[in-house]
Amino acid sequence: MGLPISPPPPAPAGLLDRFAAERVTGALSGPHGCFYFLDGAVYCIESTAAPGLGSRLTAAGKLPPQGWEHAAEAAGERRTGGRFLVDEGWLTQGELEICHLAALLDAAFFALPLPPGATSFTPGTAHWLGVIRPVSITALQQATARRRALLDRLQPWAAADTSPVIPAGTPVPAATTRRQRRLLDRADGRHTPYELARLLGESAFATLLDIRLLAAAGLVLVPPPPAPLPRRRPGACLDAPAPATAPRPAPAPQRSVPDIFDTTDPNIALLVRLRTALEEEL
Repeated sequence: MGLPISPPPPAPAGLLDRFAAERVTGALSGPHGCFYFLDGAVYCIESTAAPGLGSRLTAAGKLPPQGWEHAAEAAGERRTGGRFLVDEGWLTQGELEICHLAALLDAAFFALPLPPGATSFTPGTAHWLGVIRPVSITALQQATARRRALLDRLQPWAAADTSPVIPAGTPVPAATTRRQRRLLDRADGRHTPYELARLLGESAFATLLDIRLLAAAGLVLVPPPPAPLPRRRPGACLDAPAPATAPRPAPAPQRSVPDIFDTTDPNIALLVRLRTALEEEL
């Protein structure tokens, strides 16, 4: 999808904190997402970069194909779509809260921070799903910062974020997680990590983190850097024919550093443990 992972400059000082202090209710739209507030807390976030709750539940087999649409229609003016999902027996209240929180945090990662002058607020606007479990602005910002720090530790493999995922064809270590193996099984050289996240109904953030880990382990090919633009030779005439040169072969995808799962580097080992804990949390 091509959305940048490195954040733009921070939002205007205190924008979200001011919303929390003033206990606003309504919808705040930014370039990459829409936040729904109730009394200063966020209870729903929609982002084009992350699979929403409906996509996740449908992919997991929790909802029938048209279940999400039925919930939206049944929500009515009282905004009780979440209650409808539970009453229909598709989810327990606990499942709804856990899945909703995971989707909300995933969307927040891509929707934050908000660049200056690029937001609009509509007072009183509510989401049809209703309030499942609000999250404070402080908790939301802290969770997003922790996730960004995890991803930034693997910045050398950021080129894999927006490129089609190509398995390297090497043996898969036993230390890979079930979700990582699912990604490798589904990767066909055509779908980017964002597209794979939607196909599998997985967290877009966790998918990016998995792909970078797999790239660092040599299990996913990393695209080469773009070729530099040709430079004009000093004294060359614009109308003169270019000298004949042999065609250059197209660069092949690069393999990255192998055996990261077997490393003795304590920093990398800590990162792998943190990623495993994060997978259990999601």
